[in-house]
Amino acid sequence: MPQPTSLCVYCGSSAGRHPEYAEQARAFGAAMAKRGIALVYGGGNVGLMGIVADAVLAGGGKVVGVIPRQLVEREVAHKGLTELVVVDTMHQRKTRMFELSDAFVALPGGFGTMDEMFEMLTWAQLGLHRYPCAFLDVRGYYRDLRTMMDHMVGERFVRAEQRDSIWFGEDIDALFDWMQGYEGSYQPKWIDRASVDA
Repeated sequence: MPQPTSLCVYCGSSAGRHPEYAEQARAFGAAMAKRGIALVYGGGNVGLMGIVADAVLAGGGKVVGVIPRQLVEREVAHKGLTELVVVDTMHQRKTRMFELSDAFVALPGGFGTMDEMFEMLTWAQLGLHRYPCAFLDVRGYYRDLRTMMDHMVGERFVRAEQRDSIWFGEDIDALFDWMQGYEGSYQPKWIDRASVDA
């Protein structure tokens, strides 16, 4: 696939325990701007979310935030974005972010980051999209998740091809190189079709 034009980033609304999380978020945003890739994200001005957005903007890039109205009212919305899309619900937020994006990356984050990224992985598994999905593994943050995914394959709940289509690593340039060479393909979700038909 060609380089993505609009990349959706999921990440924490906190900066995390270690300064490397913020440093890599800033570097990732700068790399996006340098490559002319627009950022689509959750619209906040706090934590890693705000750091990535500010880095893209500082590099002259485009940033589209999508945020539920209730979070705007709590004054966490970023006021300096290229565009801020306000929606009514979290479900609408996730759908709109998907519609605006052609690649998905998770930086370190918590439950929300996992929820959003795993929805994209599930949609890919079901053939609803063929866009690249990657985890930027700062400080080994996603090491145990990677092991868990391998365990899912070993226990025959996930196809090896589906697991292998997900990138893990800490090198930002390598991530973008992988995306440019990515060729999405659909593998039926079900490993044992007979068990589905039963």
